[in-house]
Amino acid sequence: MSENDENCRQSGEVEINEIIEPAGEAVSVRKNEGDSEDFATMLAAHELQSQKIQPGQKVGGTIITIDGDYAFIDIGLKEDGIMELKDLQDTNGEINAKAGDSVEAFVVSISPQGIRLSRSMSGSGLAALEEARDSGIPVEGRVTGACKGGYIVDVMGQRAFCPGSQMEPSPTGDNEANIGRSMEFLITRLESRGRNIVVSRRALLDRERKENLEKLLDNLSVGDTVEGRITRLAAFGVFVELAPGIEGMIHVSELGWSRVSSPDELVSVDDVVRAKVLSIAQNDKGQIRIALSRKQAQGDPWEEAGSRLQPGAIVTGKVRRLAPFGAFVEVLPGIEGLVHISEMSWTKRVTNPEEVLTPGEEVAVKIKELNPEAKRISLSLKEAEGDPWQDASERFKPDQMIEGTVESFGPHGLFVALAPGITGLLPQGALKNTKKSSNYTGLKSGDKVKVVIRSVDSGQRRISLVPKDNNDVQSVDDTSWKEHAVVKPASSGKDLGVMAQALRDAFQKKK
Repeated sequence: MSENDENCRQSGEVEINEIIEPAGEAVSVRKNEGDSEDFATMLAAHELQSQKIQPGQKVGGTIITIDGDYAFIDIGLKEDGIMELKDLQDTNGEINAKAGDSVEAFVVSISPQGIRLSRSMSGSGLAALEEARDSGIPVEGRVTGACKGGYIVDVMGQRAFCPGSQMEPSPTGDNEANIGRSMEFLITRLESRGRNIVVSRRALLDRERKENLEKLLDNLSVGDTVEGRITRLAAFGVFVELAPGIEGMIHVSELGWSRVSSPDELVSVDDVVRAKVLSIAQNDKGQIRIALSRKQAQGDPWEEAGSRLQPGAIVTGKVRRLAPFGAFVEVLPGIEGLVHISEMSWTKRVTNPEEVLTPGEEVAVKIKELNPEAKRISLSLKEAEGDPWQDASERFKPDQMIEGTVESFGPHGLFVALAPGITGLLPQGALKNTKKSSNYTGLKSGDKVKVVIRSVDSGQRRISLVPKDNNDVQSVDDTSWKEHAVVKPASSGKDLGVMAQALRDAFQKKK
């Protein structure tokens, strides 16, 4: 006896003295009572064996009829299965089964009298335990406590031990979570007339998994599209349950056409997804690996890009990643376009995309060029906002006084931001001609300043400004313009001489 078995035994256990024999075999309605076993009976038994039905195998069928205490079940063979009616009780102990219902059960025994079925082994006594062990029939057990190395399980009124490693395929480490649960087990050891009983839930799950895998592989091929439930996420991908206990894996690169760094950006546990089978392979340990692709089951989104996107349209997208030359924005699932750094702002010269955009940010962009064949889209962030110069001539008029913000002061003069994306220039010459030039030369970036619009050229994107002290500037400008003005022709030679002298004086003064 193992150490684990000894730890889970209670001292003073009573030896089993009474053995309860299993109930007698039910007799199929297809055979008359009292008939001796003839050639036809032996032939039927041989046919059952040739159909590879064996005790412990799980089968499915449909209830044909209910007669007395038995249900007769069509399991797809020439011989019907026979199940005790009490084995069809629901959780409330009631029998609601009827003809036409589908059931699943285990083969308990095979004989010329029929195929005996049971959902699980029930009853009590050593004989029932031995039959369950020999036939591989699951037994109902209730976990009553934890002990060193495993669990104490009540099976048919007997005390059994389940090693911790045999409880689940992937132990959680939380022993308390299983206490009080009722579940099915396989009896793996029955010794000392029932005083040493070892059970395994993992062996039952592994057996069911093997059966499910065989059924799945019989109908699964590379290229098929399947549906399953996501059971867990990992950094490299997600696992999808295709059948009870059978999982396939979708790599993170195959989750979707969008670029993602983590699976939880696209899916969650318990999501039901469709996927395409990429490969079915067996590793060195004999384990089957099923590789899946969710994105290939969805189809290439670029195939519909031409019908869903149009050049000139303004769409909303998500910034997926930044590069030194621009930003990639996803405008449809799996379809990304490039916003070049030169298309990011009207208002400033962008040297780094991080100055304007952040990954994950939702932005409006304008489609400039679309090439589905090459899978390329050129986008503009600034054009989606609108060209600020488009209506500049209507918003800004000559002689209009306006307050702006100083952007910079350079050799050419003072650059003043009048509106987002629109900057005017107060020339150096205009500043020199004003009597209060010191009011402007001391300004720095960000300061507010009042100026007067002199001229607007939307085509060249230029606005010329003069200081707000328009009277001073105007008087200087007027004198200047008078000195260089074209004089109307005079009616006499004397007038012409006067005008010529005036012009000479003006040039001389200019020098």
